[in-house]
Amino acid sequence: MIEIERIEDQLRRSLDGEAWHGPALRELLVDVTAEEAAAKPLANAHSIWEIVLHIISAQRLVSERLKGKPTVLAAEEDWPTIPEESAAAWSTTIQELHDTNERLRQAVLQLGDARLDKPIVEGFSSIYVTLHGTVQHNLYHGGQIAVLKKALRANLTE
Repeated sequence: MIEIERIEDQLRRSLDGEAWHGPALRELLVDVTAEEAAAKPLANAHSIWEIVLHIISAQRLVSERLKGKPTVLAAEEDWPTIPEESAAAWSTTIQELHDTNERLRQAVLQLGDARLDKPIVEGFSSIYVTLHGTVQHNLYHGGQIAVLKKALRANLTE
């Protein structure tokens, strides 16, 4: 397996599972309802839904940079607001999480290992650092989602 394939595999594992650290994003989100996703059980913390939208934005950003675009997100793009609090909208958000991850992974597979040490775009970190950072970003926010789920469900049983 070449390095590009290893990185793509880690991006997949961060979303779909088989990660050694614990549950991946899809595993964490499988039983989360729209109501739970929108809830804010911890003061001054983002909701699960807001975090998922943020992950989607980050994956889109990296995809755009892989195309050579020096994209920078405005605050409202980095942390988008929930479009509409409904089961259908939540389902669409989950599908978009999967789709953006898939598009990013396919773009990664088009790269050659020789490009990994080059800047993703001029003035930014290397492709290697950016892609590993994206995996780390997914897992970091997965940990937040796990804590929010526990807080939500503890509050529901009280």
